[in-house]
Order: sequence, then structure tokens, then C-alpha cells
Amino acid sequence: MNATPQKNSRQGVRWLSAMLLGAAVVAPAFAGTDELVKPDVLVVDHSLPKQALAAQILAARRYDTFWNTGDEAMALAALWSNFFDNTLPNGRPQGIDGVLKASKAFRTAVPDLHCDVRQMIVAGDRVVTHLHFTGHFTGSFMGKPGQGQVIDFIATDIYRVADGRIAEDWHLEDNLTFLQQAGLAAK
Repeated sequence: MNATPQKNSRQGVRWLSAMLLGAAVVAPAFAGTDELVKPDVLVVDHSLPKQALAAQILAARRYDTFWNTGDEAMALAALWSNFFDNTLPNGRPQGIDGVLKASKAFRTAVPDLHCDVRQMIVAGDRVVTHLHFTGHFTGSFMGKPGQGQVIDFIATDIYRVADGRIAEDWHLEDNLTFLQQAGLAAK
């Protein structure tokens, strides 16, 4: 039996409404690239197909924007659902949950955290980002309250990008500098 045109129209409206609602939920993660952090220096392998290069840069900029803003939608848009952290710190869960937990803990310690991307290098399926974190230790970390200490340290991340999302990463943060600045380790 064929559906009536009126019924097809109502189903179309419901479908369109559901699609628009879904788009509204994910819109922040797919906002224009103007809202994403921009690297001070961008070095690219020009032998890469333009579409692949653009997708890799977009994934890295989304993830770096997540570290700058704490916007979880950016992390979810940048990372594969089975994302793998190859340099997982002790006590951090593997995958996206670990990333979100780390960001929340760090933002609890440094609520005004800011992350600049000093340089981004794209070669093959890898993106290397050199990050510069700044802020003030006004929250708490490891049970110790901050007293407004200036926080200023660097990190380097290597992302393997597949089909426009980060599948895995390797990272090295200058945690000693952070702990010293926060008064949690001897200088």
C-alpha cells in the first residue's frame, strides 16, 4: 500500500527536524575554522593530496582548540572513537575518556588555561604540534590549592590521522616545569 502524500510530507518534516536538531547538537564542533586555534608556523608536505592535507590540519586544529578551550565537542570531533594514547600517564584511562579526564583535571588547577600552537608540521599521516600553555594556578591540583602562580610550559604532540580524525597520539609535556611553577616540586 502506498502512503498518502500528506503522510509522506509529515515524515519528511519529522526527518528534517531530526536532522536539524542533530546538526544543532554537533554544530560547535563543526563551526567554521575561524574559531579554531591557528598555528604560528605551518609546515606541510606538499606532496600530500590537498583534501587529505586539509583534513589532517582540521583534525589537529580541532584537538588543539580542545586543549585551548576545554570544549569537549572539539575533542569528540577530532578523535576516533577508538583513539589510542601511546604515552598514557599512570592513572589515566585509555582513549577519549582519558583525554577528557586530563583536561578537566588540568582546568581545575588552571581555570584560565590558554594554549597556543607555536608550530604545526604535517607529513605523511602525521601531524606534529608544538604547544605553549599559559595560565595561573588558582584552582587545586593533587590536593593543593593554588595561589595564583604563573603557569608557562610547553608540550609536543604527534598525531596519526586517519580519514580526518586522530587515531592515536604520542605526547611529551614539560610536567616538571608545571609542577615547579605550581609549587608542587622543588626547583
